[in-house]
Amino acid sequence: MVSIRIIREDDAKLPHYSHNGDSGMDLYSVEDIIIHPMERKLIRTGIRIEIPSGYEAQIRPKSGLAINHGITHLNTPGTIDSNYRGEIKIILINLGSEPYKVEKGRKIGQMVFSKVETAVLEETKELNQTSRGDGGFGSTGLG
Repeated sequence: MVSIRIIREDDAKLPHYSHNGDSGMDLYSVEDIIIHPMERKLIRTGIRIEIPSGYEAQIRPKSGLAINHGITHLNTPGTIDSNYRGEIKIILINLGSEPYKVEKGRKIGQMVFSKVETAVLEETKELNQTSRGDGGFGSTGLG
């Protein structure tokens, strides 16, 4: 378990887990806004958090918004680094065919906390070979 300090505006809902065992805490809008088809908007949550060094928060879409309304996040997962102290905002896009009204107090995403490993790059002239090699982008086919 990791302890996260949080500041919220008076009208902002505190993120929380909806069910025991959930990996993501629900995030809520603090504004009413219309998103038209193929339009993207930056939506405020009214919260700022302090993540301990060695952790990150990943901001992810809600599956119900995606399947029912075509609403998703443009940069998913969004990364909140441990040194960021600004308000958490979510870039929503409407991939549906109808305008969607984001309502104040409604779920717009979820936040998952993860440990972060710091990588050390070791420059080399060659990499170990594998059976896959450099095959990618559909190289194994669809069947």
